[in-house]
Order: sequence, then structure tokens, then C-alpha cells
Amino acid sequence: MSGDGSPEGRTSRAPSPARSRFSRRVELAATLLAVGAAVLVWALTRTYPNYDSYYHLVWGRELLNGSLPSFEAYAAPTQHPLYIVLAALLGLVFGEGGDRALVLVCFLAHAALVLGTYRLGAAVFGRWSGALAALFVAASASFLLYAARGYVDPPFLALVVWAGVLAAEDRRGVPVLLVLAGLLRPEAWVLTGLWWLWKRRPRDLPIVFVAPALWCLTDLIVTGNPLHSIQATSALAEDLGRVRGIQHVPGSFVTFIGSTVRPPVALLAPIGAYLAWRLLGWRRLLVPGALLAGGIITFVGTGILGLSILPRYLTVPAVAMCLFAGYALVGFTEAEGRVRALWLRVSAGATVVGAIGMVILAPSLTNVTEEMRFIRSTHDSLVTLLDDPAVREGMACGTLTFPTYRLVPDAKWHLEDARIGARSALRRDRGVEVYALSQKALRRYGFADGTKPTVNLPNPAFERVASAGILTAYRRC
Repeated sequence: MSGDGSPEGRTSRAPSPARSRFSRRVELAATLLAVGAAVLVWALTRTYPNYDSYYHLVWGRELLNGSLPSFEAYAAPTQHPLYIVLAALLGLVFGEGGDRALVLVCFLAHAALVLGTYRLGAAVFGRWSGALAALFVAASASFLLYAARGYVDPPFLALVVWAGVLAAEDRRGVPVLLVLAGLLRPEAWVLTGLWWLWKRRPRDLPIVFVAPALWCLTDLIVTGNPLHSIQATSALAEDLGRVRGIQHVPGSFVTFIGSTVRPPVALLAPIGAYLAWRLLGWRRLLVPGALLAGGIITFVGTGILGLSILPRYLTVPAVAMCLFAGYALVGFTEAEGRVRALWLRVSAGATVVGAIGMVILAPSLTNVTEEMRFIRSTHDSLVTLLDDPAVREGMACGTLTFPTYRLVPDAKWHLEDARIGARSALRRDRGVEVYALSQKALRRYGFADGTKPTVNLPNPAFERVASAGILTAYRRC
């Protein structure tokens, strides 16, 4: 056994033309199934974007109206240039239905992520390892929830993984996908740098700086500060009391990875990485290794820069760990002789760990369905309340306010020209004040890090004029 790519007990066999045709048909069927499932889940669940994504929809509409995006609004999230362009296009085509269209794009991107994980795993470790890795990604409650809430992560991850597919299959197009990904999340900047170090072509060096330059140019045009995104994100994290700092990186890494891909997958991943290094050689691991290293480098960087330390910042290494975990469990299908026999027996025992993992996963999937139901309830309550004539009359007298910033972009998307704010920033003496009724709604929308609980106490000068679902409104003119 050696680490040079030609180990004892493993041979490289070229697939026959008939087998290749069969594989292509299976992949085509899997693609159609994944796309159909994504559309079906989107239609049945009827979920809506999260806070950040609603702001991108608002910013996209502002661009369409000929104005600069309001990046400097109270508690505004970090802007992602390509996502603003996407949001603007969806708003142009679908109008207010652009929010649901954005969620559909994310579900389709999630399907592309799953399919890309299979292709990447198949290219590096073999078809069965790729299929299991794709199953791990598809079964992740976190990845599914990111799609259901219209996060920027599913399109970003799909671009990154398919760039990995092209790199592993030695095909063109890798820098194009990485630049696009770099306009969605900065993690791709590190991956683009690693790609250049791999190729070492001086003429390609400018590609490394395209996405960061366009990001800074966007900030410069809109705010006059090319570093607005990083400075505003760091300041917001401090204002909201978010977990930040390099000292929190190690513990958060373990916690976040375990919650994203589940503990059994996280435990199998280092085993798979070691086996792959020993049996396949380090050169075969360049692409999944780059995904793992690039994600870790970026996560550590967020701690150094004082940004919020969030689970979403570990999605790239989480996908890489799914790839290694898939190889750890079924990599024996690509081995021969005694290695295959021993590996098969060990994998059979490890399957028990996988079964336990599925038991652990079940409550997570239940939590996802409950979260989707809550999202629908919130959206329906908000739209019904804002369309109430008494609320509209009150808005003519002053500003529409919510306890915190959490529902502000949702309302801005539904009411394009209204004055909307958060009482955690400034309390008004005229207009409409919206409050949460249920305990979960109160926890979600009534409280936020860095805000005072008094924003949930109705002003005695206001009268209650309307209620809808989990929300109620008070008015004073």
C-alpha cells in the first residue's frame, strides 16, 4: 500500500461503453428526479425568504426604480452583489411574487448541489461513494432549511461544488464558476486563490481579484466606502452582541459541523480522508481537500476579522466532509483483494453508526417542517395585517414600526413606498405599531441581540385596531 495513487489492492478499470451509457442514463434520471422533487417541495411547503434575502429583494427593486440600494439602513445585512442582480431580475419578472421565485431558485440550487456532490464524489472516489455523499448532503436539515428560506448559500454552494466537478474532471470553466460564487460569498475568494496556486499560470492571476474588486466597487458606488461590507458587518456583530473573536473558532467549528452534517458523518469524514490519502494518494484529494481547507481558512478569518461566527460559514467544509464520509463507508467498492474484504466488514459495522445518525436526524427534519409552517404563518399574518384598511389609515399618519428589525424587510417588500422602521432603533409617537402575539413569534420577532425588551410594550396612547394570526397592530393619528 502506498500514497502515490497506485496502491496494492486497487486497480484502475476503464468503464465499458455500455456501462458508460447506463451511467449517463442513471444520472439523467437522477437529475430529473432531483429537479422534480425540488419543484414539488417548493410548491407544497410555500416558504418565504429570510431577513437577508428579503433585503436583497428590496435592494434589487431599488435598483430597478433607479435608486442606489439602501446598504446603510438600520441593521441592514451584508450585501452580496450577484444576489442583488438575481433579486432584481426576479422582481422585474415576477413582481411581488419574486420572493417565492427566489425560494424556487434556491430549491433548484439545492438540487444542483446534491447532484454536483455526486459527480464530484464519483470523479474522485467512485460512483457509490459519490452517491452516499450526495445522500448525506440531501439529508442535511441545515442545507434544506437554507433552501427553504431563500438563503444565498444554496446557489453559492452549487457553483462551488460544480467548479470542483470541472476541476476534478479536468474540464474548463472552473474560474468562471468561482468568480460567480465569489460574488455571492467571500469564501470563494480563497478557493479561487487555491485554484490559481494549483495551476500556477501567471496570466490567470488577475482572475483571483475579479470578485473582490467587483464587491468593493459595489460598496464604493453605493456607500462611498469600498470596505463597507466588512466594516459594517463587523460593527453590526458588535452592536448585536454576536459570538465573535478567534477564541470562539475551535469550539464553534466542532459544534457547527456536527449540527450541519450530523455527528456520524463528521466522525466518518476524517477516517475517509485518511483512507483516501493512504489508498489513492494526495493528488486525488486536491479538490475535496481544497474545499475543506478553503472553508476552514475562511472560518478562521471571520474570527480574526471580528465578524459573527455563524454555522453558515462552514457549509463548504461540511460538503467536503460528506465526500470523505461517503468514501469511508463505501469506498471498498473501488478496492480489491484483502483490502476490499476487510473494508467491507468494517463498513458493515459502521452502518450501525449511520442508522443511529438517522435516528438523531429525524427530530431535525421535524424541526424543519415546523419551521416552514411557522414561516408560512408569519408571512400570511403579516400580509393580512398590512392590508387591513385600519392599518393603512394609520400608516398615513406616521411610520409603521415593528419591535425589532426582523420583519422590516418583509414589510418593505410588500409595501414599496411606506415608511417602515424598528422601535429598537427609534420609537415614534404617531403611526402604527405591530406586536407579536404568540410566544414563538414574540421570541423570534420581539427580541433581538442588543435590543431592549420594552419595545414589546404597547404605548398607552395607541389603540388596538387590527389583528391577524400571530400579529396585532395599534394605531395613533
